[in-house]
Amino acid sequence: MNNEADSLQALREHIDALDRQIQTLISERACCAQQVGVIKQAAGATGNFYRPEREAQVLRRVIETNPGPLSNEEMARLFREIMSACLALEEPLKIAFLGPEGTFTQAAALKHFGQSIHSIPLRAIDEVFREVEAGSADYGVVPVENSTEGVVNHTLDMFLQSPLCICGEVQMRINHHLITRAATLGEIRRIYSHRQSLAQCREWLNLNLPRIEQIEVGSNGEAASRVRDATDVAAIAGQCAADIYKLPTLVRNIEDEPNNTTRFLIIGNQPIAPSGDDKTALLVTSLNRPGALFKLLEPLARHNVSMNRIESRPSRRGMWDYVFFIDLDGHAQDSPVAGALAELRDQASLFRVLGSYPKGVL
Repeated sequence: MNNEADSLQALREHIDALDRQIQTLISERACCAQQVGVIKQAAGATGNFYRPEREAQVLRRVIETNPGPLSNEEMARLFREIMSACLALEEPLKIAFLGPEGTFTQAAALKHFGQSIHSIPLRAIDEVFREVEAGSADYGVVPVENSTEGVVNHTLDMFLQSPLCICGEVQMRINHHLITRAATLGEIRRIYSHRQSLAQCREWLNLNLPRIEQIEVGSNGEAASRVRDATDVAAIAGQCAADIYKLPTLVRNIEDEPNNTTRFLIIGNQPIAPSGDDKTALLVTSLNRPGALFKLLEPLARHNVSMNRIESRPSRRGMWDYVFFIDLDGHAQDSPVAGALAELRDQASLFRVLGSYPKGVL
């Protein structure tokens, strides 16, 4: 018994010593971050000092050199929070997102930027764009596509009129939970949620709560806020909403598709330098004639540039006139991509690089 107690005490003392080392190193890193800010200010730099390409490089290196036993995702999360706290020593980033509080978009914002930010929840996607355009927010976070429900058209349409750049992306597994103060499923009389969440949990609801009234609301955050003071209603929402509104989770992971994932875009006012593993988003259109789309895309194949997504949307310039949103592998400054874009620009009647940005890290 004494040997066991001695071993535990020795381990605890070693942990205490490691904690002191970790604290010292984090403080030293924070001081370095402050010095970087001082140097940049002395050189005339203004605005926030957040660099998406630099953060992506740091997180990739953390993942590549992770010795375990913590997972890559957990290790990246810890380092992201350290970077977020260090950056906030000057001034927290102001991040606008599709609100209200408790939405998956807020969870995506916190995943990408860390907790040390000033969050600005807004009611609509166009409001997020306007807040960033006006300089009232440093960046915005908006959903762009879901693996089961498809593209978010409103986000794509905003790029037809907005000058903002795409500065990053976040991919999030969407786990829906039944959150409620009810002790059992039998006590629930109504369920609140966004229509997409209700659709993504349809099979579970039909099997477990087939006769319960389903009420659509504007967001899962709103759903959680509506049920926080009642014991006979429930919301379908994520963990972020449950934490913010301090609601118990009765059943976890009720989504029908276990790999349900939503992709979010980070939007901002400035172009992003290459990080070494990037994407480029384009907005293009051509004259409506036979073979026009083939001729538009042919330079990509010839320059060996991979296209991983294409979406069409009405251009709003005339009936049956469409624009194409295209995602490519690589940065616009990479030589193969730059060569292809130069030729594509000549073929297109409308051409705009929406942004080159680091691929999402985990």
